[in-house]
Amino acid sequence: MRTGRYVTQGKNGYRAFVPAPLPPDPPVRMDAEMTRLLSDADRALGRLDGVATVLPNPDLFVAMYVRHEAVLSSQIEGTQSTLEDVLEFEAEGKLTDRPKDVEEVVNYVRAMNQGLDRLASLPLSMRLIREIHAELLKGVRGAHRDPGQFRSSQNWVGPAGCTLKDAEYIPPPPHEMKTALHDLESFLHDRESLPVLVQCALAHAQFETIHPFLDGNGRVGRLLITFLLCERDVLHRPLLYLSYYLKAHRARYYDLLMAIRNDGDWEGWLKFFLRGVCEVSLAATDTAREILALRERHRQVLSEDANALRLLDFLYQNPVLSVQMAQGHLGCSYGRANSLISRFEKAGILREFTGRPRNRRFRYDPYLALFDQQALPDLSPEEQEETKTTLSRGHKA
Repeated sequence: MRTGRYVTQGKNGYRAFVPAPLPPDPPVRMDAEMTRLLSDADRALGRLDGVATVLPNPDLFVAMYVRHEAVLSSQIEGTQSTLEDVLEFEAEGKLTDRPKDVEEVVNYVRAMNQGLDRLASLPLSMRLIREIHAELLKGVRGAHRDPGQFRSSQNWVGPAGCTLKDAEYIPPPPHEMKTALHDLESFLHDRESLPVLVQCALAHAQFETIHPFLDGNGRVGRLLITFLLCERDVLHRPLLYLSYYLKAHRARYYDLLMAIRNDGDWEGWLKFFLRGVCEVSLAATDTAREILALRERHRQVLSEDANALRLLDFLYQNPVLSVQMAQGHLGCSYGRANSLISRFEKAGILREFTGRPRNRRFRYDPYLALFDQQALPDLSPEEQEETKTTLSRGHKA
């Protein structure tokens, strides 16, 4: 009863879970371990936010952090696209031989940016969540599953092809879902009762439990964490890619969400979440410092050439580019842009990777390596099968 109850539904006899409102009652037990983890996570997140203040132009680097989170969050849901796929898609504007699901990741980036922009004029609310969901599913897998609309039918979670009878988890039916969403929105607006990180963890788990969409619940639920941290000014820029941690421990992640529903174990989930925030914040802070050092080294190599320095900064937002992209950014001739890129190649800053005589593309390898070193290994066939059977995907009845 602490987290909710299973309720048998009508003549079908299936048991759907109806969550109790947040915050938990009885309250979260703040034992010594929980207190230490919260302190560590707060401190690590503060350092990550603080490092942005020493970057000469933080917005140059935020785009890569957002893309990194988008790739990892989408991979949890079964996409195969990598960070490099996304960057090449953005540079070329077409799929060529890359995975088709790259557009899902690009949608995630747009959804995050749109949500952060909307927070300037709209509080974190169910309205904003519906808008983000519509952007997330626009023109991609799941586009036929009511983008931007909360479900009006029962869904369930389990392996592909399973039915209500053998589902692993059944969220609340639509009429109970509406009440649960109203309660969740009230909880999101409560700025007094709990530390922000505890509130983030509770809100994410509750959203996944409610499962209000027919598709995309996992990605929207993870976006909710970033939106809440930014709305509360805990993070002034979206530099936390928590999906790195959740993907690395995805089986544990799903087990803990189920333990909340079945055993009322909010504390186990909270400790897992706080460890993740601390671990990822420290890694992201180290990456930011390495970015700053890399930029300084390459600025010294390029001396005082104004156009070269402008192109270098452009690479931190677009580490895969063409001569035409450089020409457009600098507002110079094609020959001048081509000459600058040749200079960057000789200095070891850029590398041409297509091998084509025309329509060449160049990578800023030293910069991308800072994110590649944190990339998770590709899933084995066994791990891919495990992911398929544990993913939080809603199935329309």
